[in-house]
Amino acid sequence: MANMHGGFPEATLQRFLKARDDDVTKAAKMIVDCLNWRVNNNIDNILAKPILPKEKFDAIRQSQLIGFCGYCKQGRPVFAIGVGNSTFDQASVDKYVQSHIQINEYRDRIILPDSTSKKGRHVGSCIKILDMTGLRLSAFSRLKTSTAIATVDDLNYPEKTDTYYIVNAPYVFSACWKAVKPMLQERTKRKVQVLRGNGRDELLQVMDFDTLPPFCKTTNGSIDNDPKSDVFSPNHKFHVELYDYIRQKAISSGRTINSLSNEGSLHIKVPTLDEQDQHSETCEVVHAIESVLPSLEASQNPSDENHNDKLTTKIAGIQVST
Repeated sequence: MANMHGGFPEATLQRFLKARDDDVTKAAKMIVDCLNWRVNNNIDNILAKPILPKEKFDAIRQSQLIGFCGYCKQGRPVFAIGVGNSTFDQASVDKYVQSHIQINEYRDRIILPDSTSKKGRHVGSCIKILDMTGLRLSAFSRLKTSTAIATVDDLNYPEKTDTYYIVNAPYVFSACWKAVKPMLQERTKRKVQVLRGNGRDELLQVMDFDTLPPFCKTTNGSIDNDPKSDVFSPNHKFHVELYDYIRQKAISSGRTINSLSNEGSLHIKVPTLDEQDQHSETCEVVHAIESVLPSLEASQNPSDENHNDKLTTKIAGIQVST
């Protein structure tokens, strides 16, 4: 329980209440379900279960692009996510989910308490910058993995992200967002901000320049090629420290690396969409995307000079209910 509330039980209760629109009965059920999920999947000990071999961890990092950039002006951790260029093709869904939960738990047990200590007040949430560079319509075929990860966040780490900043959005994202947005609750829509280009100027109102991920720092087409600045690399300071922390936790538990490698794969139960509250953010977004995807695919014809206009017209004709 302590790892779940991090010393701030009242703030945790408020997060679950907010996630269920202040419905006490639904929030109470959500908390109990989350506690059961943590116990049944031994989440309290997940930071003592390294992904082995190390090459597998590196492969996951290079195909599930996420990095820690620093802190915003309010002290919230800033994470960058390479949505467009993540392939999720180097490991099983279980491994990607395990990796994501380890980052969540490290954030909640190490990063957020550190920020709370420095700020002298409770810091319990983060912000995320989603880079859509490289996004193609075919990327939506990876919904299984991304939905599993989003479901874990939605049900067990609610209201841990204040804002999702979308940058470098190609036309396919703009078209999908235009169709999906009217289907979402206001609470969900308020969390998503689609910025112009790489979002540099808008993000500088929220964080310092040094905190910006590299894909938001570029100007006039220039690119920062310093490998130390690649927040997605397994060699970045954050990922090195995270992996070393997990490895040391495992060793301090009395196990050896050889014994760990023989423990087999870690399977974490992820509830299906049907098992979720129908007002959850994951259900909303996934169902909305699935409903507009056929129209997007039917409208896609790159050889057509009027492709963008036709796609816009097609989407505008989609009937949605709010």
